[in-house]
Amino acid sequence: MGGGGPINNMVPPTPVPGVMGDDSLTFASAVRRLTRSELRQTILDLVGVDMAAELAKFPEDYAEANDVFAFDNKYSLQQPSAALVEAAKNLADTVGAAVLADGALAARLVPCVPKGAGDDACLRGFVTSFGRRALRRPLSATEVDAYVAKFRPFAVEANAFNKGVSLVVRALLQDVEFLYRVEIGQPVAGTPGLARLGGYEMASRLSYFLWGTLPDDALLDAAGAGERLQTPAAVKQAATRMLADPRARRGVDRFHAMWMGFERQPPAPPFAAAMLAESRALIERVIFEDRRPWLDLFRATESYLDPALAEHYGLPRPSSPGWQSYGQSGRQGILSHGAFLGVERKHGDTSPTMRGQLIRTRLMCQTIPPPPANLGVDIDAVPKDGNCKSDRYSMWQREGCKGCHVLMDPVGHGLERYDRTGAERAIAPDDAGKAGCEISGDGEIAGQGTFHGPAGLSDLLVESKVLESCLATQLAGFFLGREVRDAERALFERAGMRFAAGGHRFDQLLLDFVSLPGFGYRLAE
Repeated sequence: MGGGGPINNMVPPTPVPGVMGDDSLTFASAVRRLTRSELRQTILDLVGVDMAAELAKFPEDYAEANDVFAFDNKYSLQQPSAALVEAAKNLADTVGAAVLADGALAARLVPCVPKGAGDDACLRGFVTSFGRRALRRPLSATEVDAYVAKFRPFAVEANAFNKGVSLVVRALLQDVEFLYRVEIGQPVAGTPGLARLGGYEMASRLSYFLWGTLPDDALLDAAGAGERLQTPAAVKQAATRMLADPRARRGVDRFHAMWMGFERQPPAPPFAAAMLAESRALIERVIFEDRRPWLDLFRATESYLDPALAEHYGLPRPSSPGWQSYGQSGRQGILSHGAFLGVERKHGDTSPTMRGQLIRTRLMCQTIPPPPANLGVDIDAVPKDGNCKSDRYSMWQREGCKGCHVLMDPVGHGLERYDRTGAERAIAPDDAGKAGCEISGDGEIAGQGTFHGPAGLSDLLVESKVLESCLATQLAGFFLGREVRDAERALFERAGMRFAAGGHRFDQLLLDFVSLPGFGYRLAE
């Protein structure tokens, strides 16, 4: 069964010239616009203001909710439009106005104390330092001269140095090199369409992959220091430093949240914040604090719970937030978390079909074909035929439907003893008062075995060895901004095997990934 999504094989991977081995492939890519999340974090790190409300006006980053591609950076969806241009202008104007209105904020951005409204040297210093960070590369002397010449007169006219600062900010935040990750590189002789990225392009590629935000000064300094980001060893050294930075935790948390679906469909109130904190705490504990095997996300026997969430889960109520054992509750790992269990919900309750599809596509990297057009199936409708919920979701036993549904429904039924808020239950809401409708909690992954509840499902997925290969494929999709293609699949499967052989350390998987020779190249799409 193939990996998720439609496959485009028009641009095959190309080996890095002069590099031997199966891991020397480069990958096709295109210009990528910063996503809403990346823009929000970039502006927060660059200027210090949170533009979440203004960014809500930007085009949606995700594909359809049932798209097997999990992430928000699919470049084929990032089409330019008049609405995007207007949203970008409004965003830049809002940030610029905030800088003008807040003298303390402007002072933090300007690396000098202006001697007057028309201080040429100080404005030049600001354009140089702020422009370097905003565009993720140094500005040329000609560019600096142009910004100073254009905006200094406005500061003089208003008798306010910060007027010029504000206008520079507005202009740079609308620059195509701010809004897009422009990777051009230098053409590689003898290999049409292949380019080697420069140091600053590599810095941006690394920072948005590992941190989800712009490079810091140390990374930009490394980019400008000759060969320091031009070899796999140098890139690995830079990435090692970056993974020790708190920004790496934020990036890794978000990768998992997007992959498992709860970044786009967050938990329902009133436990949303506690559930997200629960999953974030487990991810950070396993990957960063204890440096345990990544599979412990699925094998963990305790979780970080506040008193109300523990009680909601039916566990003993602690006196304060902290790590608590699951005991004999049947819970285990991240598949027991309300954040995950609440992702595939439909009309107020869970959908075994949608839950099964989520497991198959996101955690097993398998494609579930859509129903034939001649069936006339309304995939958004809630099944109503049948006395109990298990009867209503029994298409996996029906001729004409079971070919696909046998892959999904039995998996989802194994999680049915947990509702869309992660609370355990014995019967579905619509079956209350009915005899014989108690939920068994038994499930099956066809061809691999049966299981009971999230603990059993977690164990079965771990034993199947499918998680590590799927993780590598998902990480590749996140990096590429598109589905992994057939010709690339073997490379990432090997990355998954090295990940397993190395003790399932996620930080090592990231370092291995950025150390691939092809990481520093761009193949024209």
